[in-house]
Amino acid sequence: MDHRLDFASSPVSGSALKHLAAAGRTVAESTVPAATLELAALRISQINGCGFCVDMHTKNALQAGEDQQRLHLVAVWREATVFTDAERAALALAEQGTRIADAAGGVPDEVWADAAKHYDETQLGALVTAIAVLNAFNRLNVMTQRPAGDYQPGQFG
Repeated sequence: MDHRLDFASSPVSGSALKHLAAAGRTVAESTVPAATLELAALRISQINGCGFCVDMHTKNALQAGEDQQRLHLVAVWREATVFTDAERAALALAEQGTRIADAAGGVPDEVWADAAKHYDETQLGALVTAIAVLNAFNRLNVMTQRPAGDYQPGQFG
């Protein structure tokens, strides 16, 4: 697969990419556990079929000490016993926020309420921002056919 466009080198998309990356760094500085953010990022990327992001978030999570079994089970998190209730709430919010076009009303109240039991308002804001930013990155990579497999943890700083 050939990468259609290096959007980082274009003046307009490159500038926008820097802003998206800055939003991602802001979320990473929140009090939402880094493992939760990586699990959500991985699930979002699986749903969107973004191979580059699946590769990146799997490798980042492993480097941060995440357990391989948990990473293997993210796609089937509902049936897995290895996730906390808070992680499950974040994964449900990530899925519903990613599949927003499929759900005629957006994120269901019960999914939001469950997330609100585990995360305060600031953390919910961070999760919602993370979900939106990851979906944007996924779409950029999928549209431009960015290949997966050669990501190195930390390559983006």
